[in-house]
Amino acid sequence: MPELPEVETIITDLNQKIKGLVIMKFWSDFPSAIKNASLLRFKREMKGRKILVAERIGKNILLHLSSGKSLHIHLRMTGHLLVKEQDTKSKKKLNQDYFKDKVNQYIHHIWHLEKNKTLEFSDLRKFATITLLDTEKVPEYLANKKIGIDAMSKGFTLTKFNELLYSKSKMPIGIFLLDQSLISGIGNIYRSEILFAAGVLPERKNESLKKDERKRIFSHTLRILKLAIKLRGTSDSDYRDSSGAPGHFQEMLKVYRRDKLPCPAKCGGLVLRKKMAQRSVFYCEKCQE
Repeated sequence: MPELPEVETIITDLNQKIKGLVIMKFWSDFPSAIKNASLLRFKREMKGRKILVAERIGKNILLHLSSGKSLHIHLRMTGHLLVKEQDTKSKKKLNQDYFKDKVNQYIHHIWHLEKNKTLEFSDLRKFATITLLDTEKVPEYLANKKIGIDAMSKGFTLTKFNELLYSKSKMPIGIFLLDQSLISGIGNIYRSEILFAAGVLPERKNESLKKDERKRIFSHTLRILKLAIKLRGTSDSDYRDSSGAPGHFQEMLKVYRRDKLPCPAKCGGLVLRKKMAQRSVFYCEKCQE
């Protein structure tokens, strides 16, 4: 599932490439993904609306449109958004090198935009959702989804982090970091990398964490997420950016999906794998305490 750095990359791309463009028409071959509207009504609602801005809240995409409508897009496991441009002279899509990759071929929804551009939604497993909302009701909608503080927001400070830890003192830190109702944006990949960098075992309960350990977890959370954004995310599986290109943070991974391999810190230990909150977490048997 795309996490905060991947979604942030997509948001940046959308604001650079399609912000201000008008939607001419919409097509879909999988209307079940559309929530709060029938396909017919959704098509009517899309036509003629201008894309005002794309916004990210945790792993969630909000596409705000003119005349008081917004779209909530959740990419789920395999969804990603592609922006394509047609060469009007040759009538061919530009930037086809990446678009031809198989992972980018599962197109189920297309927004046809002015200036010969399209916003296309590729989703292999078809778990992603598109929800039509009144813009004024977006805060209420997000509140009902219980989305916690964004891990890259100004309000996410060390003080706030400690408050959240204290509120869930009996919870293992490996589960805590994944709880989107507490901190939004961190998923399985970055959980493992953050705890490895901090030298903390994922099963440690929050109440057992010392002051310096809490500080290390917080600082490495910000550092790793910022670096992953700079490298345009992690293409562990299906994630691609709006040009269909993979990210590059997978080249920096220390423990994620490296189980049974020697620890990169050369401590003599092995990277191990275990299940927490129904997801695999990866850690070093010697480096983390």
